[in-house]
Amino acid sequence: MAKLGLPSIDITFKSIGITAIERSQRGIVVLILKEKKVAAADGVAGNEALFAGAPYTVYTSTDIPDGLKADNQEQIELTLMGYQTAPKHVLLYVQDATAADYNEILIELEHARWDYLVIPEIKDSEVMTIATWIKGMRTVKKKKVKSVLPNCPADFDGIVNFTNTKIVTKAKTYTAAQYCSRIAGMICGTPMTISCTYAPLPEVIDCDKYTDDQMIDKVGKGELFIMYDGEEFKIARGVNSFVTTIQDKGDQFKKIKLVDLMDMIYDDIYGTAKRYYIGKYSNSCDNKCLLISAIQGYYTQLELDGLLEKDQNDCWIDLEATAAWILSNGKKTKAEIAEMKILEIKEFNTGDNVFLASGISMLDAIENIKLGIAV
Repeated sequence: MAKLGLPSIDITFKSIGITAIERSQRGIVVLILKEKKVAAADGVAGNEALFAGAPYTVYTSTDIPDGLKADNQEQIELTLMGYQTAPKHVLLYVQDATAADYNEILIELEHARWDYLVIPEIKDSEVMTIATWIKGMRTVKKKKVKSVLPNCPADFDGIVNFTNTKIVTKAKTYTAAQYCSRIAGMICGTPMTISCTYAPLPEVIDCDKYTDDQMIDKVGKGELFIMYDGEEFKIARGVNSFVTTIQDKGDQFKKIKLVDLMDMIYDDIYGTAKRYYIGKYSNSCDNKCLLISAIQGYYTQLELDGLLEKDQNDCWIDLEATAAWILSNGKKTKAEIAEMKILEIKEFNTGDNVFLASGISMLDAIENIKLGIAV
């Protein structure tokens, strides 16, 4: 006899079909910063309070906690620079510089609300560990979080692979790891209607230079990097590290903008269903239709916001999945199901299960322009 387990909402995105209402707030960056503990002494303030465990929520530079070293304060300032807007806020976790790993904070992050993770002092040997953790969060625990990591060819849509080896500003020269905070803040400060492709970085005065062929190759390898176009330094293209397309996971998953949009839709529908639907309605056909109507209304709002193509987004009762449930639970034979009318399948009592299917058409940003001029 099967165990009941916890209630579940399984929302799976596919390239040409989405089984999925209110809008969530996006753009939260997590910074994990390392500090050396300093005990209070006569006339000297200690910094023990920084390690209390709970994160600091930083909205503006005035919220930066006292006691942080200058480099860490600068990391927060870099994150807050954003793009067209600043990030919604920064969740700041401070860790003892002698800590062997990030496990305690990662456990805390499983239960926090955030979008992008950055660890400015991450070691090369730790990069893939964090990438693997992000992959597990997205695929196993269904938490749609991401990370900006230095030189991390993870081939995964949840990892942004930032690959510049040097970034020079008037103030200092940064490594890729040190500048990931700026990149994450810029991504989170990019409105959902546009992409971070060609986003300018006005503070940069020098960085790695590449030929056109090299830049095409780097984009194809899933690298996000800063380029110089002869006038300004800017992001070459807003891509993540995903490069190897597979069935049900196509080129849409390479774009930071589209993955952020898919993640927003997932979180919005998942959160709304969990708060307002699970356990609160009888599983009748009428109530299934109420849920469908709510999702349809959500899609309509995304159309008005310019995020989805108009009149190309729909949600319906999944007849195939419902029929499979009827058969697998011994309610009817395959021959009997074949004789059932569509309405009968829709209205069939499926216990506590709701089988829905959906299709959406996301709007990308303008990134390729071809113009033929006849003379």
